[in-house]
Amino acid sequence: MKKTMLLGALLLSAAAGFAQESRQDVSISASGNFSPTIHGATGTFVTPNTTLGALVSYRYLLTPRSGIEANYGFTQNTPVYTVPGTIVNQIHTRQQEFSAAYVYTQTYKRYNPFIEGGVGAMFFSPLKDDQTQNLDVKRTTALGAIFGAGVAYELSPSFDIRAEYRGFLAKTPDFGYEPFTTNRYRVISMPTIGVAYHF
Repeated sequence: MKKTMLLGALLLSAAAGFAQESRQDVSISASGNFSPTIHGATGTFVTPNTTLGALVSYRYLLTPRSGIEANYGFTQNTPVYTVPGTIVNQIHTRQQEFSAAYVYTQTYKRYNPFIEGGVGAMFFSPLKDDQTQNLDVKRTTALGAIFGAGVAYELSPSFDIRAEYRGFLAKTPDFGYEPFTTNRYRVISMPTIGVAYHF
């Protein structure tokens, strides 16, 4: 009986200790946006450009090592679609990410390395301004997988600096315009660095 009571007391103490720790955080980061050149089966190829953007994330720890995360990312870029026998088509694009992921983390003093994986949607919305050379294009949604790895450095119990490599695997958008179809998948690389607040 005494052993059972002692075990129960230890479990309650551990649970109370975890309850006092920060289990939630929000972060804001600057992000890069890098995509490979895509060559389609029909001869169409897509040449991306490198841009900067922003990422906002909310993370909730289910246990000291496991959590879930929701993300919103935003950037603008101007990919170029080259179709055989036609002129080059430049599309000024607003790119938005909505994703959710499982996060596994470890703690080594002030360093907290982590990995994550999940699913998301990327919205590619053409901006019909003087940078867009084809007005027949429409918004395209790409469903895909998000993955990443990074490290957080604890500045204080409330703040840390977070750096991460993130990748988004999805089909190359065609903007609803059949000549732009490549039927190819690509990984958009999105390295980030930012600050997280724990509460």
